[in-house]
Amino acid sequence: MSGYWNQKTCGLDPYTPGEQPKEKMIKLNTNENPLPPGEMVLAAMKEAANGDMRLYPDPESRALREVFADYAQVAPENVFVGNGSDEVLAFAFDAFFQPGKPVLFPDISYSFYPVYCKHYGLDYQQVPLKEDFTVAVADYDGENGGIVITNPNAPTGIALSRREIEDIVKRNPAVVVVIDEAYVRFGAESAVPLIEKYPNLLVVQTMSKSHSLAGLRVGFAIGSPELIEGLNRVKDSFNSYPVDRIAQAGAIASLKDVETVEANLNTVRAVREGVSVALRGIGFDVLPAKTNFIMIRYWNCPAEELFQYLRSQKILVRHFDLPRISDYLRVTIGSKEDMRIFLDTVEEYIEKR
Repeated sequence: MSGYWNQKTCGLDPYTPGEQPKEKMIKLNTNENPLPPGEMVLAAMKEAANGDMRLYPDPESRALREVFADYAQVAPENVFVGNGSDEVLAFAFDAFFQPGKPVLFPDISYSFYPVYCKHYGLDYQQVPLKEDFTVAVADYDGENGGIVITNPNAPTGIALSRREIEDIVKRNPAVVVVIDEAYVRFGAESAVPLIEKYPNLLVVQTMSKSHSLAGLRVGFAIGSPELIEGLNRVKDSFNSYPVDRIAQAGAIASLKDVETVEANLNTVRAVREGVSVALRGIGFDVLPAKTNFIMIRYWNCPAEELFQYLRSQKILVRHFDLPRISDYLRVTIGSKEDMRIFLDTVEEYIEKR
């Protein structure tokens, strides 16, 4: 601890991202897409790396907003662009959630949410998931300062229907409800069509997972013009140029490259289902995922022990030493080859035990 830190900095408990290994390993711990973006995306980024880099990027990302609006079937004034969905979420916490009243989110969810609350001085209440790890919609009633739910949920991978999301939004007309759709393209229903009916609904999406662009850092919020204006007020009080020229060019090209994105999504879904069936066949519990990862548990094997064994075999997965999920591992869906190695290694481990 530094003697120069202020009181707020001393009290921060930062988010811990998934391990980035220094050596070559099969990396199934950070939910990256195993398939690369299309050639037209890479070509657009290379073309953007020209003499215009001496100029600031468009602070409003107008061209990108227009292309994304067409992609999401909304108006450009319903779209906000930020430096990855984490930044968009941070702005939303700052812009909309009310101090003095608890922000509600599931007890098993994206672990950045408590970090944001502490950073912005917000109270929060973690609402327990049901025994089957589904969201208890009826529990999101009562006075609160805002709601944020990842759908499909992370790290469980389980999705709410659009009808269930609408129920939560309708129950809370006086506060902003944020639906974090980082993984929605892998099999869940998006809440975006609801924004026309509910001015208090903000949907957050990212190009990191579905579009294979985690390294580019581009995220979006979709909501009423009032909510988008609020996000812009926060952005322009922090950094007016969050999305650089190369990122904007690559994101535009990726949104237009529908064929590659859909092919990649279909491949990941198929591999996810195949791996899930194989794991269940050897005795694993596998939660019903609509994401590019799965949560797994073996009845006769401590999760930490299997985690360490996989790591010793150069395979990284994610273990959360947290209540209710400490006996599970989260496994990103990698390439077909990587998942074959993963399955073979798991089977070898179980045979040894």
